[in-house]
Amino acid sequence: MCSIPKADALNSFTRCPGLYCGRELLPDGNWTDCGACPRGFRANTSSICVPCNDEPMFYDWLYLGFMALLALVLHWFCIDKVSMRRNIPKEVIALYLSALFEVVAASLITLQVTEPIGTFRITSCRATKLSDWYTLLHNPSPNYEESLHCTQEAVYPLYTMVFIFYALGIAIMLLIRPLIAKKFLPVQGKFSIYAALYFYPILALLHAVGGGLIYYSFPHITIILSVLSNAAHFAFKLNQTMKSLLVSSVSNMKNVIVILGHWLLHGYGIVSIATLYGLNIHPAMLALVPLPALFYILTARFTDPEKLHTE
Repeated sequence: MCSIPKADALNSFTRCPGLYCGRELLPDGNWTDCGACPRGFRANTSSICVPCNDEPMFYDWLYLGFMALLALVLHWFCIDKVSMRRNIPKEVIALYLSALFEVVAASLITLQVTEPIGTFRITSCRATKLSDWYTLLHNPSPNYEESLHCTQEAVYPLYTMVFIFYALGIAIMLLIRPLIAKKFLPVQGKFSIYAALYFYPILALLHAVGGGLIYYSFPHITIILSVLSNAAHFAFKLNQTMKSLLVSSVSNMKNVIVILGHWLLHGYGIVSIATLYGLNIHPAMLALVPLPALFYILTARFTDPEKLHTE
């Protein structure tokens, strides 16, 4: 561990250039050269590598939950598309439950292997600005000469946790899903596995490149995607009358589950946006959850293409 420099060590201590370069205190009382701090440490304002001992904020947990929900929604979307069924038979439900178990198990194991190991707690360094996610782009070049390589995980462990989750998600899926697919839906289950093997690497690439952007924008992404998905769900129905949309929304089990899923995602996005901007989460905010579905049902008759007139 690094400690505050003593008086005799201060004489030889100079602040490092750049935002993320730091020094470590050696056992003999001297300081290391400026460089990247070890994993689990971060340079403070005095360029001293200090351990990450912060507790994740509620927003950090919402971000991690969003990354897990994103994988789960993609699993269910792919299963729904390859099943090609209007209703939900027990065979397809088995694949849905398998995907849910895989994501939950990967999430719990990820928490267990993150410091402190064996607990569901996390010690972290909090993200304070967007550049914390992209330390690779902030390696300084003193006097415009050779660059100091100070790339590190300044938002430890939020960045690497997601990669661990994706790796565990793939491993658990390959252990469990083939057995369930072989028993219930051999063809559809096989294609759902292939789909996951495609979107997991894509998600990992998106996180590697845009992790910081996702961290600060996922509440808006959740709201937008839930509204668009809700509109697409209703738009695919042949009968666009208000009565038909209302009746099918409560009489068909699949429609009920899809609409409830959209409401949960919309509520998740509302809570995340309120947390991002430091607003108090008031129960009245949850009244906005069914608004997109009600808005579509009430206004669908005004958007019938057959009623549009060209001049």
